[in-house]
Amino acid sequence: MIPEAITQTDFRFPKQKSVYHGKVRDVYNIDDQYLVMVATDRISAFDVVLPRGIPYKGQVLNQIASKFLDATADIVPNWKLATPDPMITVGRYCQPFPVEMIIRGYLTGSAWRSYKKGAREICGVPIPEGMKEHQRFPEPIITPTTKAGEGHDEDISKEEIIRQGLVSEEEYAQLEKYTRLLFERGSQMAAEKGLILVDTKYEFGKADGKIYLIDEIHTPDSSRYFYAEGYEENFRKGLPQRQLSKEFVREWLMAH
Repeated sequence: MIPEAITQTDFRFPKQKSVYHGKVRDVYNIDDQYLVMVATDRISAFDVVLPRGIPYKGQVLNQIASKFLDATADIVPNWKLATPDPMITVGRYCQPFPVEMIIRGYLTGSAWRSYKKGAREICGVPIPEGMKEHQRFPEPIITPTTKAGEGHDEDISKEEIIRQGLVSEEEYAQLEKYTRLLFERGSQMAAEKGLILVDTKYEFGKADGKIYLIDEIHTPDSSRYFYAEGYEENFRKGLPQRQLSKEFVREWLMAH
């Protein structure tokens, strides 16, 4: 029997102030001090939640995120306090920055689609001429987006983020530093498992004047991985890369 996917939750916790149903996670605010985050089995693509969930997806995402939060706590403090259930993380309440820090090591996915249409700049970052799909950048690039509660996240440049006052210049520099260090650590850990961390996103927040890493990290929902074995040959021949990500869902939706 195929297990039923858990796509909705409706808890009532003591001192609960609110609940936010995101694209994948349900987040319960406990007295503005703690968050109870439930990773459901929902799946989203292009900022739209699909009608059917995937059994055990939430457990997998939550446990991967928990492992990487523990493995990067020496780089930046994070919101996690406990994981009392495979689908649930309990952490400190943080006020999130209204941007997502996306870092890309390779030209692929939406960045490649924009490049193929003629774009040579993404979020204010210039992209060299003559690049091919899945090609590695000389250095990873950071291409932030606004963080939308509903609807589409929008690309935005560092300069525009600071100009709009979304993040101060000093804090943005700190977010950039953390983003690069986290990506470096994630890439090292992926390589140990025969994988390439292609791109990912990080979210940050503040509590008591201190910056914390929040939400998920290095999961297949928030990241893209290639298999290291065969990467060079596939790239040389212009073949698709074997990967672990949601890209297959996006490609299916675009084709149908």
